[in-house]
Amino acid sequence: MKTTIHNSFAEIGTATGQLDGGGDPFLDPCFLEAAELHGAVSRAMAWQPCHVAACAEGGSLRGLMPLYRRNHSFGDFSRDYGWAQAWRQLGHDYYPKLVTGIPYTPATGPRFLLDAGASREDTVGALLAATIDLARAAGISVWQFLYGRSDDLAMLDATGFLLRPIVQYHWQRGQWRDFGDFLDALTAKRRKEIRRERRRVAEQGLRIEVRHGDELDTGDTKLWAAIHRHYQNTFERYGTPHAFTEGFFRDVAAGLGRRFVVFIAFRGELPVASAICYRDEHTLFGRHWGADEEIDCLHFELCQYQGIDYCLREGLQHFEPGAGGEHKVNRGFLPTRTWSAYWIDEPRLRRAVADFIGRERSAIDDYIEASIGESPFRAS
Repeated sequence: MKTTIHNSFAEIGTATGQLDGGGDPFLDPCFLEAAELHGAVSRAMAWQPCHVAACAEGGSLRGLMPLYRRNHSFGDFSRDYGWAQAWRQLGHDYYPKLVTGIPYTPATGPRFLLDAGASREDTVGALLAATIDLARAAGISVWQFLYGRSDDLAMLDATGFLLRPIVQYHWQRGQWRDFGDFLDALTAKRRKEIRRERRRVAEQGLRIEVRHGDELDTGDTKLWAAIHRHYQNTFERYGTPHAFTEGFFRDVAAGLGRRFVVFIAFRGELPVASAICYRDEHTLFGRHWGADEEIDCLHFELCQYQGIDYCLREGLQHFEPGAGGEHKVNRGFLPTRTWSAYWIDEPRLRRAVADFIGRERSAIDDYIEASIGESPFRAS
């Protein structure tokens, strides 16, 4: 099997459409190509594509793995705080590093696009070997495989990667028919709080609508401008740069259709806030939210309760609302281990990271065990 390195998805061509990414919205070439086309992914943004492709002897594409060369860690959610300093102390440069992951997206999912008729083991093995060769040839000592799926991580573990858990707060469906059933499963205190927060949104005269990508008119310039403005407002509030343009969201919505979901709050006919989500057959992924004004309890409604309600209606089993946020526990999102994998070529640095991950994992185990007593759900 022959492997090649590509500087963009467009360079690979239409053959990517024949590969299977398990329905994951972020691994879809539509999402990854749009990120490149609209400038969110580029050398200037420190997301330099070097995607790895595997082809059969006849030249047909068998597999593809997104890969990026990075000169900083903003936007990859790797949580490698302080690692660059540790590298320097041992006489090494931390950057550039290689990242297999979805830009600006800490969502669990597959990381390989594969031909259904090809051997998964052979194709993935070729992609991994080619990336390690690439790293060594470039003098790169770190490759991060972020927020991977369990079957991918098992292969990486067998290859010698270090596995690291990171805590997020996820909702998992119980035996509930609707939102009322979900509320009944909570303690009286939590149930009362959620009802009060939802009632407060309704009292402010807001109407919430759900729109999928195929229900958003690409010619509705006012609505799209509002959705992008809401997204942009959140980043400006915290003084951080935003990566995605309005054109990116339009293209992704058109390409993903029902896998692109937006919860929009209207006051009359005016869209005042929105939350952008993505989905596959099993999971809803919360990604971006913003508003034109401060509205009491609206963040909880758009980013959490609307998503739970949507999952219950649509038969989805999981809701990943994004990184961080212990406040989510009171609303039914429990601490959950997500996993990433790390290839580190320098032996002393690998030992140091392994020791760090071991201590970190022990602390996470203790935290999750202690959090059982803080569950918002009634004891069964």
